[in-house]
Parts: sequence; structure tokens; C-alpha cells
Amino acid sequence: MKKIVILTLFKNMFDEFLKSNAIKKAIEQKKVSIDLVDIRDFTNDKHKRVDFPPYGGGTGMIISCEPLCLAIDYSLNNILNSEKENTKIIYMSPRGKLLNYNLSKEISDDGYNYVIICGHYEGIDERVIEEYDIMEISIGDYVLTGGELACLVLLDSIIRLMPGVLSDGALDEESHTDNLLEYPQYTKPSEFRGRKVPEILISGNHQKINEYRKQESIRITKKYRPELLQKDK
Repeated sequence: MKKIVILTLFKNMFDEFLKSNAIKKAIEQKKVSIDLVDIRDFTNDKHKRVDFPPYGGGTGMIISCEPLCLAIDYSLNNILNSEKENTKIIYMSPRGKLLNYNLSKEISDDGYNYVIICGHYEGIDERVIEEYDIMEISIGDYVLTGGELACLVLLDSIIRLMPGVLSDGALDEESHTDNLLEYPQYTKPSEFRGRKVPEILISGNHQKINEYRKQESIRITKKYRPELLQKDK
């Protein structure tokens, strides 16, 4: 079972996510466990502050070393305990390695446990990253107010890839599994506002349907993400 500990200032942001069907199923099947740790529980500040102005000036606030390091140590020593040596630490950061299907698959399959840090404000003290040799991951070239949303994206992308979490075959033809985006999908009604479902899809000829879908995947990829077609060249 992969164990994941999330360090955050906003635990309630994960409540509905943990109740969602696929995630709940993965937890119940003991494929993954998820613990939430409030960074504020480790500050000595009487007002529960964990953020302070940056040295050297500048706008925004930085999460301080002490409460964050104490939260990491607690996660490693009290939650993960005997499995802490088989644990990696991730910080959700706009400067990190860009999350894609291959990275999600690697994390899902690698056998490691993870502590995931959700930053907030202007980020975290750099010394925390140096202290623990933290891996930084970004979900895109933009900046969010906090790392919780990015963490949710990461979690969903890795948990859904665990065997048995989704129904059989659900992952076989997903976007990005073969450097192609998924083909267009249709369902009832067969005609809507003058737009009909392509005849081939209701023909019953599965060979032709597969050929059509392959061609459509290539067409969609050329239109929206042509760079994906160059990855294997």
C-alpha cells in the first residue's frame, strides 16, 4: 500500500476529494492511505502564524522553516514510522518538474511512500528544500494561490492509475498513453440540434470503428497538441 501524507494549511480542501468514488475505492481496497497534517499545529507562535516577510524585502509572505520541518519530521517519524526510509518528499511548486502522464505513472508504480507539501503565500523557505532533498513538481506554467489544488491534481492523476481503481479497460485508450489525445466521444441521443453521431460508430463494425478512432486521435492531436506527435521521433 502506498502511503501519502499531505502537509497543508487548509485540510478542509481535501474533504470532498477523499469522498469521491475512485479515491474512496482506492482507500477502501488499501491501495493507498492518505493522512492530512496541518502545518499550523507545529508553530510556536501564539497566533498560530507560520508565514513571515522575506529577508531582502519583497511582497508576500514565506512559510517558515521551523513549523514546516517539524511537520515533515512528524510525518516521517510518527505516521510513516518504519517505512520512512522508503519515502520521498514532494513540494508542489511552479518552478518544479512539469507533471505529465509518464511522471504520474512513475509515481503511481514506484513503490515509494510520499510526503506532499502544499505551499501557500509566496512559497516556503529554501532551506527546507535543501534539508530534505525535496522533489518539486508543477502542474503547469502558471501560479496558484496555494499548493492544495495542485496537490489534488497530482493525487488524482496517480491514484486513478493504480490497478483496480478504475474499471477494466478504462485506461487502455486514454489521452497521452501513446502520445495521442483521445478521440471524440458520443452518446445518446444519436442526433442533437441537427448534429448526428458519425455513422461508423453505430455500424457495429468494430475493426472499422477502431480504425476511425485511431484516425480521429491523430487528427485531434495534430489540431490541439501537434508537439506530441514528435516525441518518438
